[in-house]
Amino acid sequence: MNMPISFIKMHGLGNDFAIFDARNAPLPDLNIITLSNRKTGIGFDQMAVLARSDKADCFMHIYNADGSRVGACGNMTRCVADILLNEMRQDNVAIETDAGVLSAWHSHKVQGWISVDMGAPRFDWDAIPLAQQCDSANVPITVDGYSTPFTVNVGNPHAVFFVEDAEGIALDIVGPKIETHEMFPEKINVEFAHIIDTENIRMRVWERGTGITEACGTGACATLVAAYKKDLTQNAAFIHLDGGQLHIELNSEGRIIMSGPIAYVYEGSII
Repeated sequence: MNMPISFIKMHGLGNDFAIFDARNAPLPDLNIITLSNRKTGIGFDQMAVLARSDKADCFMHIYNADGSRVGACGNMTRCVADILLNEMRQDNVAIETDAGVLSAWHSHKVQGWISVDMGAPRFDWDAIPLAQQCDSANVPITVDGYSTPFTVNVGNPHAVFFVEDAEGIALDIVGPKIETHEMFPEKINVEFAHIIDTENIRMRVWERGTGITEACGTGACATLVAAYKKDLTQNAAFIHLDGGQLHIELNSEGRIIMSGPIAYVYEGSII
């Protein structure tokens, strides 16, 4: 009989995760695609495996529902940060990811929210990456009538399209076409957004390797950065997603601070 493997199910604005802890003992190989199935498995957008780190309080391995590896996930980072903050009883924690070390703390903006320093955005075409050298703020592609997205890497790659009404976008149709466009050799996350006012943005997302999700933390970061760089908003705004809202700020040091809620769903185990 196999030993049960424990996990915690959490979500940030409906963007949901299964979190496994391998800090004290290694895990067997997990079939992520099987586990992510919402009818026969746990069901999740992404999965985390926590491991020991020499640079931070833990290392967070991140996987999409299709089994692909991810460099960063903002909503997941907040969830894991809350676990560590409660466990270690510290004011701040540091989480190492493939995208670097991220610091997190209890938000001063809203009680119960978690804030994360997501680092500095990258704009160079080969850092996103794009298939050819071009202006990353106006990438020369058109898909189903949507053109010249603003692209940026915030730990993973994003293409942001500003439209008149994000609600009217057929994400299930256009999202996968843009995700797999030849301009994006590592595929890309896709955001459609419209400006409500200078402090509020409505955004919907198609996540690379996952599909439509209720929320995407790095997508919200990318959208704020794109809006600010295009002089559409101030350097901080609330991003309104299908699952709720996040507050994103591009601070004076050029670093992105993301703040938002987290929620525990249940603890379980697989055999």
